[in-house]
Amino acid sequence: MKEASPKLFYSIKEVAQMFDVPESTLRFWEKEFDIIRPQKTKTGRGIRFYKQEDIDAVRLIYHLVKERGMTLAGARLKLKNNKSGTVRQEEIINRLKQIKAELLALEEAFDIVTPK
Repeated sequence: MKEASPKLFYSIKEVAQMFDVPESTLRFWEKEFDIIRPQKTKTGRGIRFYKQEDIDAVRLIYHLVKERGMTLAGARLKLKNNKSGTVRQEEIINRLKQIKAELLALEEAFDIVTPK
Protein backbone atom coordinates (compact mmCIF):
# COMPACT_ATOMS: atom_id res chain seq x y z
CA MET A 1 0.00 0.00 0.00
CA LYS A 2 1.50 3.30 -1.11
CA GLU A 3 1.16 6.58 0.77
CA ALA A 4 -0.79 9.43 -0.76
CA SER A 5 0.94 12.68 -1.64
CA PRO A 6 -0.76 15.73 -0.13
CA LYS A 7 -3.59 16.77 -2.46
CA LEU A 8 -7.18 17.80 -1.89
CA PHE A 9 -8.70 15.27 -4.28
CA TYR A 10 -7.56 12.00 -5.84
CA SER A 11 -8.98 10.16 -8.83
CA ILE A 12 -10.26 6.62 -8.50
CA LYS A 13 -7.24 5.51 -10.55
CA GLU A 14 -4.83 7.10 -8.06
CA VAL A 15 -6.60 5.54 -5.08
CA ALA A 16 -6.68 2.13 -6.77
CA GLN A 17 -2.93 2.38 -7.36
CA MET A 18 -2.31 3.34 -3.72
CA PHE A 19 -3.91 0.10 -2.56
CA ASP A 20 -3.01 -2.04 -5.58
CA VAL A 21 -6.65 -2.96 -6.18
CA PRO A 22 -8.77 -2.64 -9.33
CA GLU A 23 -10.97 0.44 -9.67
CA SER A 24 -13.96 -1.89 -9.74
CA THR A 25 -13.11 -2.99 -6.19
CA LEU A 26 -13.29 0.61 -4.99
CA ARG A 27 -16.64 1.12 -6.73
CA PHE A 28 -17.93 -2.09 -5.15
CA TRP A 29 -16.70 -1.11 -1.66
CA GLU A 30 -18.36 2.27 -2.12
CA LYS A 31 -21.70 0.48 -2.53
CA GLU A 32 -21.05 -1.87 0.39
CA PHE A 33 -19.69 0.64 2.93
CA ASP A 34 -21.34 4.00 3.53
CA ILE A 35 -18.13 5.46 4.98
CA ILE A 36 -16.67 5.78 1.47
CA ARG A 37 -18.34 8.77 -0.18
CA PRO A 38 -16.26 10.20 -3.00
CA GLN A 39 -17.62 13.26 -4.75
CA LYS A 40 -18.98 12.53 -8.21
CA THR A 41 -19.38 14.78 -11.20
CA LYS A 42 -22.89 15.48 -12.40
CA THR A 43 -22.00 14.88 -16.05
CA GLY A 44 -23.37 11.36 -16.00
CA ARG A 45 -19.95 9.76 -16.36
CA GLY A 46 -19.71 9.33 -12.60
CA ILE A 47 -16.12 10.51 -12.27
CA ARG A 48 -15.13 10.14 -8.62
CA PHE A 49 -12.94 12.42 -6.55
CA TYR A 50 -11.68 11.01 -3.27
CA LYS A 51 -10.85 13.25 -0.30
CA GLN A 52 -8.38 12.20 2.39
CA GLU A 53 -11.22 10.99 4.62
CA ASP A 54 -12.38 8.68 1.80
CA ILE A 55 -8.85 7.34 1.41
CA ASP A 56 -8.69 6.74 5.17
CA ALA A 57 -11.97 4.80 4.94
CA VAL A 58 -10.61 2.74 2.03
CA ARG A 59 -7.44 2.08 4.06
CA LEU A 60 -9.54 0.80 6.96
CA ILE A 61 -11.64 -1.47 4.75
CA TYR A 62 -8.50 -2.67 2.94
CA HIS A 63 -6.99 -3.55 6.31
CA LEU A 64 -10.03 -5.53 7.41
CA VAL A 65 -10.73 -7.30 4.11
CA LYS A 66 -7.34 -7.74 2.46
CA GLU A 67 -4.91 -7.84 5.39
CA ARG A 68 -7.05 -9.49 8.08
CA GLY A 69 -9.03 -11.65 5.64
CA MET A 70 -12.48 -10.66 6.86
CA THR A 71 -15.56 -11.03 4.71
CA LEU A 72 -17.38 -7.87 3.66
CA ALA A 73 -20.20 -8.75 6.06
CA GLY A 74 -17.69 -9.28 8.87
CA ALA A 75 -15.97 -5.97 8.12
CA ARG A 76 -19.33 -4.15 8.08
CA LEU A 77 -20.24 -5.69 11.43
CA LYS A 78 -16.87 -4.81 12.95
CA LEU A 79 -17.22 -1.19 11.82
CA LYS A 80 -20.81 -1.03 13.07
CA ASN A 81 -20.00 -2.45 16.51
CA ASN A 82 -16.66 -0.78 17.20
CA LYS A 83 -15.53 1.65 14.53
CA SER A 84 -13.32 3.77 16.79
CA GLY A 85 -11.56 0.70 18.21
CA THR A 86 -11.07 -0.70 14.72
CA VAL A 87 -9.66 2.60 13.47
CA ARG A 88 -7.27 2.78 16.43
CA GLN A 89 -6.12 -0.81 15.91
CA GLU A 90 -5.46 -0.15 12.21
CA GLU A 91 -3.47 3.00 13.09
CA ILE A 92 -1.34 1.05 15.55
CA ILE A 93 -0.66 -1.69 13.01
CA ASN A 94 0.33 0.86 10.36
CA ARG A 95 2.67 2.59 12.81
CA LEU A 96 4.28 -0.74 13.72
CA LYS A 97 4.79 -1.46 10.01
CA GLN A 98 6.52 1.92 9.63
CA ILE A 99 8.77 1.19 12.59
CA LYS A 100 9.63 -2.23 11.16
CA ALA A 101 10.53 -0.67 7.80
CA GLU A 102 12.74 1.90 9.55
CA LEU A 103 14.49 -0.82 11.56
CA LEU A 104 15.08 -2.92 8.45
CA ALA A 105 16.53 0.13 6.69
CA LEU A 106 18.85 0.72 9.66
CA GLU A 107 19.89 -2.93 9.65
CA GLU A 108 20.67 -2.70 5.94
CA ALA A 109 22.67 0.49 6.49
CA PHE A 110 24.69 -1.17 9.27
CA ASP A 111 25.35 -4.18 7.02
CA ILE A 112 26.80 -1.82 4.40
CA VAL A 113 29.05 -0.10 6.95
CA THR A 114 30.12 -3.29 8.72
CA PRO A 115 29.86 -6.28 6.36
CA LYS A 116 29.49 -9.69 7.97
